[in-house]
Amino acid sequence: MSRKFDSPIHTQMAVAAFKSPLANNDIHGPNQMEGKSTCWRRVFVQTDTGSVLGMELDRGDNAHTVKKRLQLALNIPVDESSLSFGDTILKNDLSAIRNDSPLLLTRNLMHRSSSTPCLSPTGRDTQQKDQSGPIEILGHSNRFAKTKQLVKEIVKGMKNGVDPIPVRSGLGGAYYFRNVRDENIAIVKPTDEEPFAPNNPKGFVGKALGQPGLKRSIRVGETGFREVAAYLLDYDHFANVPPTALVKITHSIFNVNDGVNGNKLINQKLISKIASFQKYMRHDFDASDHGTSSFPVASVHRIGILDIRILNTDRHAGNLLVRKLDDVGRFGQVELIPIDHGLCLPESLEDPYFEWIHWPQASIPFSDDELGYIKNLDPVHDSEMLRSELPMIREACLRVLFLCTIFLKEAANFGLCLAEIGEMMSREFHSGEEEPSELEVICIEARRLIAEEILFPKAELDFFDEIQFDLDCDDGLVSDELLSPGPMFNFGFRGIPLSKLDECVEEEEDNEGANLVKSQSVGSKVSVSLRTTSLGDKNVKFSKFGGAKLDFGSPASIGNRSANEQLPESVSFVKVADMNDREWGLFLEKFQELLYPMFAKRKSITLGQRQRQRLGTSCQF
Repeated sequence: MSRKFDSPIHTQMAVAAFKSPLANNDIHGPNQMEGKSTCWRRVFVQTDTGSVLGMELDRGDNAHTVKKRLQLALNIPVDESSLSFGDTILKNDLSAIRNDSPLLLTRNLMHRSSSTPCLSPTGRDTQQKDQSGPIEILGHSNRFAKTKQLVKEIVKGMKNGVDPIPVRSGLGGAYYFRNVRDENIAIVKPTDEEPFAPNNPKGFVGKALGQPGLKRSIRVGETGFREVAAYLLDYDHFANVPPTALVKITHSIFNVNDGVNGNKLINQKLISKIASFQKYMRHDFDASDHGTSSFPVASVHRIGILDIRILNTDRHAGNLLVRKLDDVGRFGQVELIPIDHGLCLPESLEDPYFEWIHWPQASIPFSDDELGYIKNLDPVHDSEMLRSELPMIREACLRVLFLCTIFLKEAANFGLCLAEIGEMMSREFHSGEEEPSELEVICIEARRLIAEEILFPKAELDFFDEIQFDLDCDDGLVSDELLSPGPMFNFGFRGIPLSKLDECVEEEEDNEGANLVKSQSVGSKVSVSLRTTSLGDKNVKFSKFGGAKLDFGSPASIGNRSANEQLPESVSFVKVADMNDREWGLFLEKFQELLYPMFAKRKSITLGQRQRQRLGTSCQF
């Protein structure tokens, strides 16, 4: 395996103008540097085309000096690039960056043609080989102790000539890494080989890192840290998520494309990438190959609890592994292993996909142990933990986690079962149109209430009452513009004043009689007006899809698919990123006030209905 750096694609390797070499260890700790280094922090800069460069920072470095060094390595002018760390665009101060953090370098002006590679040549005099280990865990938490042991086994296997194997299934690039006994022990998914990412090996290309991906609220290149987040949030191994970490990993097997064409380049050089690294779990089949009635109730409940917390938009039978338990006394029993959590924690409320929602186990009440676990969940602690372990995570993702955790806790405390909670979070379709879920309707109403409260504080409303203010007066004292929330509070209603929603709906029904979405029941939604106006244009049709339901055909038959051609239309009824801290606090207050009336209405409807026979005599629990 050649280690020279004279390839036209050598910028894919972890190279930089290091001020001091890194120790040649398999795994680095914060104090494992050899020699007298002035290194303050080490970062891994990833370009929007997937190149990864390791860099050592001094305390005197700022964003400008870092981009100057990157200009030497990548030939990207400083004034044409932006350096970001999660939500933060780095302007000067780098104190918020943690050691071993991944940064993203994006071009402000793209100067690539469809016939030339994305990669720019690098001056050999500015390069040095990254002398760190072939696998670097990004983070030094004791939560990654199991991953560190796996890394040691894989590195030993690599030194003995055991190469990884590409995974043929799925839409993104993935690789089985093996030990000296040729056993699969980890699955690695590079972030730049995700669906629609620049170096996707299966023809699904067309976007740069950081742009909207399969789900518009989940960006290309950011599914890897979501995989890690699901593992970190699975306290006490409650849902059985395999150990997962974010790594910088170097090998020649990884895929490199020639830019927007998506054509593979012949490469025999070492390539470094940022990737999710998950323990390979031995199993007998997945849930799609087995009757679900034999699945343990506790396993279904625990996975469902995790899916609700992280708003998993892609829980299907194919990412639930099933392992037989043939130990003494457990013959015929199985355990479930949830994998593939890259489409969780979206930046806005999305339509989740919970395949377990119609399984009989989901209609059985939670056990005392499960209720105790839910009761002890702390969204404040969860958010702080993820900020510490995954500092690149976006604030909007943490708000979604916070919101869904509160919803789960309150719903379980009220006595709702897993299926009822999942149904309240899932959208419905009528006449081909997508409607907001009950959870989203509550959020829409909460946003309306805080908009009114901020626009018309109680003192002002009392003043209006004293002077017997008439909204229908002909004096022109109050205009529609005053009543409208304006751009700051335009929560998806296309500029319609919040106080005029019902009036607008009546006018549309009278004048057009178009395909307005009708309320299923008074108890299932807050109001007709909230559901209809938030849909925007009435003639737009939306298609429901989950990750397992996307059918793009085989890579061999489709060739290169543009992201813009393949993504179905989606809609975001509720955004949480556009609220400041004060609005977010008010929103949470209103949200919790609205929950119990909604739960009570749903419970009364459920009890009033004829009980459905969901459990057959053949079910084994």
